[in-house]
Amino acid sequence: MVTDETWQAKVRQLLKGELSKRGIRYRELVERLAKIGVKETEANITKKFHRGSFSAVFMLQILEAIDCKKLTISEE
Repeated sequence: MVTDETWQAKVRQLLKGELSKRGIRYRELVERLAKIGVKETEANITKKFHRGSFSAVFMLQILEAIDCKKLTISEE
């Protein structure tokens, strides 16, 4: 059985990978989120990524902010 922690780690790795591909650090992510009307601090984003748990809405906001048009969930 897959635990919540495993799912959280997968989401964290997925988003961190997308940020890394684009060379975007948390500070720039804060700026990009602000451009689409999402107010976050670098500290809050760091905490959310460390936990690996955040809403689907926040995940979509990140993907929009980094201009991610296509997301591959699994390479299998």
